Amino acid sequence: MKRNRVISSSLAVVVAGIVVLVIAVSGGSASKTKPTPVNGGSAVSVKHTSLGNTLVDANGRTLYLFQADRPNVSTLSRAGFAVWPGFTSAGKPLANGGVSAAHIATIAGPKGTRLVTYYGHPLYYYVGDKKSGEANGQDLNEFGARWYVLSANGTAITSARVAPAPPASESSGYGY
Repeated sequence: MKRNRVISSSLAVVVAGIVVLVIAVSGGSASKTKPTPVNGGSAVSVKHTSLGNTLVDANGRTLYLFQADRPNVSTLSRAGFAVWPGFTSAGKPLANGGVSAAHIATIAGPKGTRLVTYYGHPLYYYVGDKKSGEANGQDLNEFGARWYVLSANGTAITSARVAPAPPASESSGYGY
């Protein structure tokens, strides 16, 4: 009887370990925010931001390049795509407002998707950008290289992101 109890306890520990391992490998939560893939009729345009005129999708969401990528080749890892989802399209996106249609293309992306490129740079979103016009991913060093927004001529805008100034009425934080 005592032996069966030890075996049952050991088995429960092993099963719990397997569950933890499966959760860790799968990335944990399935509730990560990922941009909705763009359909073939969507457009890429330029929007004026605090970083200058930057590339955005049809909804005004900031697009980034990954400096470790090679021309028309994404080198981002599977884990990286969880934080930096690719800008995908079922067809060739349209070019609006200062974007060169001749330099938009698609390449093979993860899981059979078509990753949009601009001047050969695969394009990505950043999950830390919650609304149109945000560029919270600017100048981050993640997954082995820096991330930058793009200009209309396809070059990285390497200036650091501009942090918003604190409100004038904000106290020192010590409650005095």
